[in-house]
Amino acid sequence: MVHLSPKCIAFILILLIHQKITPMVYQPKDNEIKWWQKTCIYQIYPRSYMDSDNDGIGDIDGIISKLDYIHETGFETIWISPFYKSPQQDFGYDISDYYSIAPEYGTLEKVEKLIGEVHKRGMYIVFDMVMNHTSIEHHWFHESRSSIDNPKRNWYIWRDGKGKNRPPNNWKAMIGGSGWQYDKFTNQWFWASFLPFQPDLNYHNPEVKKTMLDMVRYWLGKGVDGFRLDIFNAIFKDQSFKNNPFSFRPLPSENNSNGFFQNFKYTVNHQMDFEFAKELRSVIDEFSQPERFLVGEVFGKDDVIKQYLGEKQDGLNLIFLFEMLRFKFNAAFFRKALLKYEKFYPYPYVPTYVFSNHDRIRSIFNVGNNVEKARLLATFQFMARGVPTNYMGEEIGMHESNFKLKEARDSLAKKYSWIPQWLVDLVGPYLNRDGCRTPMQWDTTMNAGFSASKNGTWLPVNECYKTINVQTELADSNSLLNTFRKLIAVRKSNKAIECGVLKVIETKHSKVLAFTREYENEKILIMINFSKKHFHLKHPLPGLNNILFSAGNAMVHDDIISLPQVSAIILKNQR
Repeated sequence: MVHLSPKCIAFILILLIHQKITPMVYQPKDNEIKWWQKTCIYQIYPRSYMDSDNDGIGDIDGIISKLDYIHETGFETIWISPFYKSPQQDFGYDISDYYSIAPEYGTLEKVEKLIGEVHKRGMYIVFDMVMNHTSIEHHWFHESRSSIDNPKRNWYIWRDGKGKNRPPNNWKAMIGGSGWQYDKFTNQWFWASFLPFQPDLNYHNPEVKKTMLDMVRYWLGKGVDGFRLDIFNAIFKDQSFKNNPFSFRPLPSENNSNGFFQNFKYTVNHQMDFEFAKELRSVIDEFSQPERFLVGEVFGKDDVIKQYLGEKQDGLNLIFLFEMLRFKFNAAFFRKALLKYEKFYPYPYVPTYVFSNHDRIRSIFNVGNNVEKARLLATFQFMARGVPTNYMGEEIGMHESNFKLKEARDSLAKKYSWIPQWLVDLVGPYLNRDGCRTPMQWDTTMNAGFSASKNGTWLPVNECYKTINVQTELADSNSLLNTFRKLIAVRKSNKAIECGVLKVIETKHSKVLAFTREYENEKILIMINFSKKHFHLKHPLPGLNNILFSAGNAMVHDDIISLPQVSAIILKNQR
């Protein structure tokens, strides 16, 4: 028997404690990294991207005509918002037929051509998939509401009320108000997690689940490389139908789905949602060459939403980390985010970095339409370890349009059109999504080159198109668009950025964010000055003097790094 002295035991304990506090960071090899773990995603809102037939609405042929632009900018993966058949009450997120294409966008043959053209360029295509609910106009729902005895009655969630004008329980929709909708034809209520015309499917019914998984297989068989999953944290509702508990939270947020003074205990982030993520993953894993992937729109605390990824990484491949949507433009915010995400999502988990999308205000609005600040956001997004997702138009700095609630096309805005505009402008929240959905700005011609329609476009083009457009920015080497192109090129040409480990570096100046990316003998330093002050810093890693990228006239000379106000620099070691 081995006897250890007290000093030896103490030394071993210290080593164990230290190991727990500072665990080794695993460095994956290049061949271990999957394509979806290092890709850059570009989101297209098809209604607003490019109109090929001059009806004022974007379409599939229009997207095909701009694939070379996306490819040359550097993005490898395209995520397209829904273009399935739909009454367009929620502009595609209310699907009436999962196998057909909305005629204003094109045909199935054109979608098949789109998939082929994307693959021809060595790129990937991700479809938006709304599995939680259908349109009220879907033939399944027509059958379901026709009678209580209809075979598809149990495809949706129906319940008796508690009396006249009294819903089955207190459950509220994710956007506020009761999610229960009364149906006079059968004198019962159906459940809708989002808008009233989007009834939720009943995934407790095995027939529904099988039908939806077979539909997913159909599109994978067509060559789709993956899916973005709409409100995936609301798939299952608790079958007890107990009242949700009270909450003091007035509004939900990115990291807390409770709101409207209710804890969404029985309607959001149900345990069966996590299990279904694994079941869906097993379906996409039936397809390979290339490997397919899933990215989920989910909301909640990190320890909750991480469960969608699976304990063995056998759930969703990625989840959007929406906390970044409410970023604060300072080093402290981004330093905290890096430390948090590296802790919660170490390899083989991969964080995602997204600053805007089709539901949220454009990121440049949050920095006062300041292009120099937008450069720093892009620098952070493309250099951090994770998957950057960019919404169309962010690469040129498209402005948010200001539409009044009463003028809205957006159904969410219509729901709240009774709120005085001055109150919305004063305190928010973001209710009119029309503002971020205006047509893409391609050039200075009529309708910003989006459409040749003489009858206008489905939403008015933002007035900034005369100066902010693709054509103008391509010709300007210092434009935001060319900044995106340079940063993506740096990312794709350096293994340290694509698949290296990340380490936050502390500096004497708290207003400067510094971190490294490292892979084998390749090391890169990223320094970003978010402040209005000019700093001259002693080089934290002498020897890394090869400038890969600089914004705001940042420079390095000997062992001094010069960071003017709102600037960034990326330095690499000489190998």
